[in-house]
Amino acid sequence: MATRQPTHTPPPRTPWYARLATSAGRPAVLGATLIMSMPGEYHVAKFAGWSDPWAYGMPFSLSAYAGIAAVVAATRPKGARGRFSATVGAAFAIVLALAAQVVAHLVNTGHMDHNQAWLIAVTSMVPPAVLAHLLHLAATPTPVDAPSTSVDAAPDAPVVERVVEEQPAPVVPPMPAQAPAPQLPPAAAQQPAPIVYRDPRCAAVRPLYDGGTRPGTAAMRDALIVAGHGRVGDSTIRGIIRAEIEQREPHLAQLPPALPAPRAAGNP
Repeated sequence: MATRQPTHTPPPRTPWYARLATSAGRPAVLGATLIMSMPGEYHVAKFAGWSDPWAYGMPFSLSAYAGIAAVVAATRPKGARGRFSATVGAAFAIVLALAAQVVAHLVNTGHMDHNQAWLIAVTSMVPPAVLAHLLHLAATPTPVDAPSTSVDAAPDAPVVERVVEEQPAPVVPPMPAQAPAPQLPPAAAQQPAPIVYRDPRCAAVRPLYDGGTRPGTAAMRDALIVAGHGRVGDSTIRGIIRAEIEQREPHLAQLPPALPAPRAAGNP
């Protein structure tokens, strides 16, 4: 008897003109907004006392900095170091960029006097504050994620229904009577449950500890290549794979480091 397994219908494809508007429209809008924001931010820098050509740096200190902080906040995973700081910095930079446009237009239309101490003081603090926060974001390490091994199907791949035929169960002859298995002592019968790692690559590295030493990065990389996991970065080997093994078995971290493998004769 054959059973028909249900399959999922792929989502409809986005029209080409919508994809074109999205891919070409975003950089066009970004460039237009940066160009429109530059005069206002330039005038605010002039109000604060900067002369040419130094006043032209204010648009980069506000608009470009807001974009950088927003990208960093969006690309870092939730809970990662630097994400909260980048989010606060992006919001603060956007507020400063908006305020610069409002102040510039109010001054140019005669609704506000630019010769005010608080305005000059706040504008003067923008460049050093932007520099300090960008250096903070650059010094915060970005977490390295393990490479994904999943394969996504193409969106326009045809839907194929598989027909699985149920095979009748084979007839097994009755087993002859056997002697009961010997009873093991309680200490020998109870074996520790095997460790199930979150990262399956840990299983290829764990046997290297059986020699009584803590393996090095090169030995773990070779073991991963032999196991078919490909070439893995050093930060992933030490920070993810070895960290999980020694977290499950803390005594392994106390082992002495393994000596480097001797080089073959004739190798440099």
